Amino acid sequence: MNSFPSNPSPEAATACPACGAAASGRFCANCGAPQEGATCSVCKGELSAGSKFCHHCGSPAAAAQAAAPVKSSPLPWVVAALALLTMFAMLAGRGFNNARGSTLDAPNNALPQAGLDDRGTPQPEQGAATRAPDISSMSPQERTDRLFNKIMLLNSQGKTDSVQFFAPMALQSYQMLPSITADQRYDMGRVAEVAGAIPLAKAQADTILKKDPSHLLGLILAARVASLTGDKTQLLALEKRLVAAEKPELAKKRDEYDRHQDDIANGLAQARSDLGAAR
Repeated sequence: MNSFPSNPSPEAATACPACGAAASGRFCANCGAPQEGATCSVCKGELSAGSKFCHHCGSPAAAAQAAAPVKSSPLPWVVAALALLTMFAMLAGRGFNNARGSTLDAPNNALPQAGLDDRGTPQPEQGAATRAPDISSMSPQERTDRLFNKIMLLNSQGKTDSVQFFAPMALQSYQMLPSITADQRYDMGRVAEVAGAIPLAKAQADTILKKDPSHLLGLILAARVASLTGDKTQLLALEKRLVAAEKPELAKKRDEYDRHQDDIANGLAQARSDLGAAR
């Protein structure tokens, strides 16, 4: 029978002459010292077993160990990316607000000074550097009047986001009043109207007209709400009542009619225009 050659047995382990540990192969796995048959990685000369340096070229005789790959942390890059995104968002937001012309911290958006407020006590002209009054020190009536006039000014300038910023303050101020007159309800309704709170504006108009069905400001506010909600029939009915109530109501010389002369004049002009077009 033919016998198959047996597999060669692995090289027998010998003691490392440098550290004494069992070693096989050309370099000691424990200390890296060269074993019998090892060659220098620089000059390729044969190394003496256990030597620390090549006696041919002087290079270190220990086996070169591959440097373990250093894992770099991604954290610095993540932080840098987040910082860049944050800066971009801030710049983009600033540009967006400026494009709409309504930067909230601009001096033009400060609360109105008394001299610019049609209900405030006129004060000597103040420099531009004078800061806005502290509304926390005002009476509830003063606070609501200042906020109302400021919001109407911002609305006339098309600064919608600024209106939305100040409107909640104004509406809260009205709720803090001990009692609310028809004049104040009209103002509250106008603030709600320009802020987009149409149901609240309608509630103020309904309350005014429930107590006084011919009140000009109540009719004007109700007509504005009907126009915004697209109720053409209700709008024409209210405008007809408004025109009919003009003379008897103005004869009463109410204080609120004097304060809102422009609103009344504009409301009557719009009513006559709508009624004329509907004929």
